[in-house]
Amino acid sequence: MESIGAGAAPIEVLLVEDSSGDVRLTREAFKDAKVHINLHVVSDGIQAMAFLRREGEYVNVPRPDLILLDLNLPKKDGREVLGEIKESPELKSIPVVILTTSASEADILRSYRLHANCYITKPVGLAGFLEVIKSIDSFWLSVVKLPRETHS
Repeated sequence: MESIGAGAAPIEVLLVEDSSGDVRLTREAFKDAKVHINLHVVSDGIQAMAFLRREGEYVNVPRPDLILLDLNLPKKDGREVLGEIKESPELKSIPVVILTTSASEADILRSYRLHANCYITKPVGLAGFLEVIKSIDSFWLSVVKLPRETHS
């Protein structure tokens, strides 16, 4: 977990991403956008579900306020992860933003059918990522003002 930015209570963000380059770009974009978050990163779908269910090494992690989910993940596909999140009474209220390289209409439609809250095709380079993070900040973290839920 990495705390990024400053201000009031940070937003807990779970980034589910297997590309170390994309993780690095996302971190840099959040820093440049000065968004106050605690960024948690897992690299596959099995780890994502363990984190969300607070199992094993993730037993003491906070509940995410927002999930940034890649679709093309090892071990368990992001589409499966999205389906499990949105079928779970405990997890379905967490907003899920699909952040992936796929611009496939089939992936977009399937993601929304599985109740993704937003679908963003990953931009190339830091400037593009910065714009995406600013849009996430201005909409999801500022306008929507993610409600804090306390779960033990």
